[in-house]
Amino acid sequence: MPALKNCIWLDGTAEEAADFYVSVFPNSARGITTRVLEGSPFPAPFPPGTALTVDFTLDGAAFQTLNGGPMFSPSEGVSFVIITKDQEETDYYWDALTADGGLEQPCGWLKDRFGVSWQVVPAEVDDMTASTDTAASLRAMNALITMTRIDLAAMQAAYRGD
Repeated sequence: MPALKNCIWLDGTAEEAADFYVSVFPNSARGITTRVLEGSPFPAPFPPGTALTVDFTLDGAAFQTLNGGPMFSPSEGVSFVIITKDQEETDYYWDALTADGGLEQPCGWLKDRFGVSWQVVPAEVDDMTASTDTAASLRAMNALITMTRIDLAAMQAAYRGD
């Protein structure tokens, strides 16, 4: 199978974003950085020496940021899902990714300060919302749609009917 890499198109913040993501996720590291060269076929709108691409891994998953310019921006059409083990881990990623200008959105979605969309979801949420107990699943879904950051205890209570 070929290797897969997620590429995030940015407008001048490729290195800053890669460094930020590597600082948030454990077992992560920067890799190769390709720079704009004098006479490069990819010079605009950045001067020589600017990062063109930055490769990095986030806990083993391959990513790349690309300083592509202002033609495209990240959107909710693509998001990265972080499956967390508990509320503490959910809160950690939520707080880190919404810091310094991130935007909270409904149902565990957020945009970080670079405009990249993430979903921060405790693993148990899928178990509750896909349960064969349809009444409990519906209660959990109804609780979920009222939340921005997912409150696992509140979802568990709704699922149980408390």
